[in-house]
Amino acid sequence: GRVGSGRAVTMRTMGSEVVTDSKEIAEIYKELSKFPSLLKATIGPEVISQYGGKHCNIYTEWSQRDLERAERVKFCRQYIMFYDDDSIVYAGPSGNCTELQGELLSKESPSGFLKAVLREHTNKKGEEKQFLEIWNKNSKEKSINLTALDKHGKVYEDDQFGCLVWSHSETHILYIAEKKRPKTESFFQTKSQITMTEEDEDSIKSDKQEKPVKGDDFVYWEDWGETFTQKTTPVLCVLDIESNNISVLEGIPDHISPGQAFWAPNDTGILFVGWDHEPQRLGLVYCTNRKSGLYYVDLTGGNCVQLSSQANAVWSPRLSPDKCRIVYFEGDAGGPHHQCCKLCMYDWYTKVTSTVVDIVNRPDEDGFTGIYSSALAQNCWAMDSQRILIDTPQRSRKDLLVINIPTRNVTSLTSDSDAGSWSLLAIYQDLMVITCSSPNCPPSLKVGFLPAAGKEQKVTWVALDETEPLPGIDWKILTFTPPLEQENPKFSAMNFEGILLNPSERKDGAPPPVVVWPHGGPHSVFTAEWMLYPVTLCKLGFAVLLINYRGSIGFGQDSIFSLPGNIGSQDMKDVQFAAEFVLKKWFADTSKVFIMGGSHGGFLASHLVGQYPEFYRACATRNPVINIASMLGTTDVPDWCAVEAGFEYTADQLPTPPLLDAMLSKSPIAYASQVKSPVLIMLGEKDKRVHPTQGLEFYRALKARKIPVRLLWYPDNNHSLSKVDAEADGFMNIILWFVKHH
Repeated sequence: GRVGSGRAVTMRTMGSEVVTDSKEIAEIYKELSKFPSLLKATIGPEVISQYGGKHCNIYTEWSQRDLERAERVKFCRQYIMFYDDDSIVYAGPSGNCTELQGELLSKESPSGFLKAVLREHTNKKGEEKQFLEIWNKNSKEKSINLTALDKHGKVYEDDQFGCLVWSHSETHILYIAEKKRPKTESFFQTKSQITMTEEDEDSIKSDKQEKPVKGDDFVYWEDWGETFTQKTTPVLCVLDIESNNISVLEGIPDHISPGQAFWAPNDTGILFVGWDHEPQRLGLVYCTNRKSGLYYVDLTGGNCVQLSSQANAVWSPRLSPDKCRIVYFEGDAGGPHHQCCKLCMYDWYTKVTSTVVDIVNRPDEDGFTGIYSSALAQNCWAMDSQRILIDTPQRSRKDLLVINIPTRNVTSLTSDSDAGSWSLLAIYQDLMVITCSSPNCPPSLKVGFLPAAGKEQKVTWVALDETEPLPGIDWKILTFTPPLEQENPKFSAMNFEGILLNPSERKDGAPPPVVVWPHGGPHSVFTAEWMLYPVTLCKLGFAVLLINYRGSIGFGQDSIFSLPGNIGSQDMKDVQFAAEFVLKKWFADTSKVFIMGGSHGGFLASHLVGQYPEFYRACATRNPVINIASMLGTTDVPDWCAVEAGFEYTADQLPTPPLLDAMLSKSPIAYASQVKSPVLIMLGEKDKRVHPTQGLEFYRALKARKIPVRLLWYPDNNHSLSKVDAEADGFMNIILWFVKHH
């Protein structure tokens, strides 16, 4: 089961099968980091051959780590599928993978004959330019230099705002970009008398009206926080393909930032999600609770109306194939950052809004726990325009569900499968393209036809790219019932879960060392999917316990609401209870336990080594929350600090002694004097969510008390520490820290 050569150096005291040689650890990490993951799939138009058989092409994009280049590379791969009515005759790859260079966004036209590509290109002078390209089946038809046209700033390529959408008529393309900022100059600027090229003269003529503003060189532009540092004021832009003309749409209210846009039926206007940025922009990434609405702007009159309720949060609107209905997710604005949400539907012709699937407070016997999805697939409608496909966490799995709009029935297509996590990439004419994985099995790509309504569970999946489970790793989902004294009086009789990865081939039968790992958020979840760190730890000889404490998503809204006001106690006790329970039941030797976690998981790990100082051999944290009171003034999400400490948040709130006292008492820094375990802290210098000063506070407190502490500072990294080199270096440091302090 070992990858790479070189003799395994193991330490008897750690359980005889733990790899401790850094060269061999690096080799195993390198091998396991090569498995790619799927980003998107597009199903091409149906082709009918002269013999009556049908086939189509499936285009996929993947992401893979390249440790040598220290970056994630994107590649594409095509597949061909032959089928009769609803059964697949043959499916397989056509040709090899090709790396994609500089492609930020791409989108096929509705007919499938054209493709639009947003490309970033660095010219010979080292200047970054953005181009919008139109490709036909044979060649590049057009390349438009957006940077030179200077109608707007950079185009948004992210998942939150970004879009690239063809009009139904295929004559226009819609996208989102940063609003062009006014030119500024110093009060002391000397006018240059350089001779101008014709191109400059043209741009000067068009900019005649724009005089530079003096004294605004250093004005602060409030951005959308973590991962959106350059994004402040998005605008809707439309390219007229024939004339190459770009227009920036007027008529959008000033207090709204538009994104996730698409063309209305008959191309009469544009629908979009608008986020309210007054009185402030709060961090948007990982937060589906920001006040927002579904809007429509009319292209003839420029009139803009809100179609959804005024007070909620809205995301992921999708138009049905018959162009009559729009479905979208809706949840409460404010409160926990991610919650159970509703699936709503707006009827374009009757103008009626209805709730298709409501919020689930406590799951029923049928097992459906509610919707917790952060996005719908771009193509999620069945051909009948009556059914929607969504993937969402359901407890510690991620399932693929079909929702029947007329009957309101929710059916799982995957709850009985061996794979722990399913994601929908696309559905077109009822052909579904999905990816699935498990903690011990890398992502596979599969296709299948959606059966008729009422028979959905009879899907036959065909693999386009099959992966095998890794030998020597077992996993299971465990359920924990908190002891009576730890029940939440407001939300009683609630259990939680964990995912246990266990090295299965141990020759001597001695229990492996255990790594306890609570997730961040706190309102997120570990689903039973392929994750590089846990599987590599397991391959190196550690058992890994991933804990979905009460407050995780996927278990009903009550579970989420049980945590705010109780962080640092309920969640921490859940983690400790699960760790002790698992050690007692499966691992007789309780002395070799380690803890790690990032963000809120780092908050819990830091709490646990303070409140159970004899229990954990060593601790590793990534961008941990250490002191909520001092985080309040440095984070892009001050609302998190208030809500999780048990208070309502308002934008005009000022700190008071009771507020700061509650925040401090719930923080790990309050227990720093009791810590005995060695602590490794990893910080991203560009983190706007949990500022690196948080980790520094803990580092200083421990160092002053002569507790072994090591701090790693990653300059170009933000909250996720996900750049390939930081991720790899972080892993090596964690494992060697655990080996050193066994």
